[in-house]
Amino acid sequence: MKNIVLIGFMGVGKGSVAREVIKHSSYIAIDTDDLIESMENRKIKTIFEQEGEAYFRKLEKNIAKWLENSVQNTLISTGGGFYKQKNLKKIGIIVLLDSPFDAIIKRIKEHPNAAKKLKKRPLLSDLKAAKKLYDERRPEYLKLADIVIDVTDKSALACSKELLKKVKKHV
Repeated sequence: MKNIVLIGFMGVGKGSVAREVIKHSSYIAIDTDDLIESMENRKIKTIFEQEGEAYFRKLEKNIAKWLENSVQNTLISTGGGFYKQKNLKKIGIIVLLDSPFDAIIKRIKEHPNAAKKLKKRPLLSDLKAAKKLYDERRPEYLKLADIVIDVTDKSALACSKELLKKVKKHV
């Protein structure tokens, strides 16, 4: 089994799909943002506020090196900008969870913890800027992806089953 690296825009459902994948496979899961928060002993939002985005991206680079050298047979959920890591293809099979921007925002707003989910994502505080960022990133996500899963209006369970089926064919 190779690592599976989930990429996609913030709020697309990488964490939700990851939780379903581990229920239906022998993968374990880790989240790059959770690793960074643990390493820094502070929230992503606080890191952005206190240190800025460049510092955060440096932390992501350190995590990417560690993942490449130390992690196997794992489902890795990544932050929205983690795809820029130069060694991403060496970490594992790249799976893009894809959805239109409006569908992602709708998904977040309809979530029972919507306020918490929005607060956790500092780059979503300005939706116009977030849409611009989405438009910049999406072609890059598509170019990197070994597998694309359209998650629009699908349950995390359905997405996880599709993901596992496609990964099996890809290996």
